[in-house]
This record gives sequence, C-alpha cells and structure tokens, in this order.
Amino acid sequence: MALLVERKHGVVSACFNRPEVKNAFDLETLDELRSLIVEIESNPEDRCLVLAGSNGDFCTGADVASLPSSDKGEAAQMEWMRQAHELPRALHHLRVPTIAKVNGLAVGAGMSIAMGCDIVVATERSRFSMIFAKRALTLDFGASWLLPRLVGLAKAKELALTGDIIDAPTALHIGLIARMVGVDELDAVVDELSAALAKGPTLALSRSKRLIDDGQNRSIDDAITAEILCQVASLSTEDAAEAMAAFMEKREANYQGR
Repeated sequence: MALLVERKHGVVSACFNRPEVKNAFDLETLDELRSLIVEIESNPEDRCLVLAGSNGDFCTGADVASLPSSDKGEAAQMEWMRQAHELPRALHHLRVPTIAKVNGLAVGAGMSIAMGCDIVVATERSRFSMIFAKRALTLDFGASWLLPRLVGLAKAKELALTGDIIDAPTALHIGLIARMVGVDELDAVVDELSAALAKGPTLALSRSKRLIDDGQNRSIDDAITAEILCQVASLSTEDAAEAMAAFMEKREANYQGR
C-alpha cells in the first residue's frame, strides 16, 4: 500500500509508504489520501488527522517517474497536475485539525503538504526545501499561498528563489514549524497532541481553524463579524454546555463534537 492508515480513539494516522523513493508520491498515493480525507469529512468519529512518512523521511514531493513526459503533450501534464492538486485543496478545507509529523526530508510538494497541515511537528534531523528552483520548476501544492503566510514575504521569496535546504532549528526560528523535538520523542509528542485534539470540541476547533485561515484575506471588521457569527453558533452547541458543566463540577469535559 502506498498509504498506510490507522484509526485509534478518533485519530486517523496516514503514513506515506514509498520508502524506495523517499516517500515521493504518485497519483495513486494522492488519490488514496484524498479519498481518506473525504471519509474523514463524513465520519464524526474521525476527529484528527496525522500525516507522516515511513522509513525516516516525510515526503520528497512528486515521483518524477510518474509525471507525464513532455512528448505526451501539455494537455496530459495539465490533467496530471489538476488531479494532483485536488489533494492540497481537500487538506486545506478538512474540518478536523491536522498534524504533519515530519522526520527527515520534506521537500518540494512534500514540504507544501506539511505546510498545509494545521500544526507541523518536526525532529531535529528534519530538512525542508522548496526545491523547485533547482529543478527549473515553480511552486505548487499551495506553496505560493502557504509559505508567505507562515514565514513572511521576504523569507518566502528567499526560500522559493534559492531552493535552499534549511534545518529544523531554522524552520522553527522562522515559523515554518510549530515544534522541534528529538527523534526519540516524536511519536510520543504527536500521540499526545493528536489525542488532545481528538478529545477536543470538534465544532469549535473547526470554526477556529477556518477563522484563522480565512482571516488572512479579510479586513479586521470582516474578521470580527465572522468571529461573532461563529461564537454565537458555538455557544449553542452541546459541547459548550458540557464545557460549562465540567468547569462547574471541576472535572474533565467529555466532548462529543455536537
């Protein structure tokens, strides 16, 4: 299987499983992941998605062997790209929190996929690169939208135009990742974080992540209006009532995502 999937206590873990090419993906891999995202959208029991890679690397982008050659014509290349880019769209719009669990390389579209997750946890041996410039290619998989929002315009242009590889401490410093941990700590840290998110108030978390993402393109007045609407909707949920009851009773809340 190109994608290994495991479900446990509301956490869906999906692992790129093409170690012979450092987890570079083909259309089959992307289709499997996009289908999984569709399943998660319709299954209230799925409350967090974790993306990872097998055998010490996260993902090195598209497997060049799977790309249509130039003699196939521009139409074939356009169709391949169109199909492939359904994945970053689906990942961005997914209602549940997403975590990129990065060990080793995350380059090209693999880095874009990691950036497309809500939280990136990386190890001290992780390496990141917008490698496109070194291949005479341009940014894809949402990188032109994601990168400047994470690291700022100046640093985004530097990373995009040089294709330089940066290490995990640098990625942490510029805001590309949320956490850097030791290799031996990665599983435990992500397990704890994903479990906490899966136990959280699903509707509220979904609305908050959407407010942040959409807020990048709103005025402050429009953002506040959207916040008001979301907060009013959240106040009427069963989870909000449960949160208040748990607070008054001095116990842990048991959220049902309703």
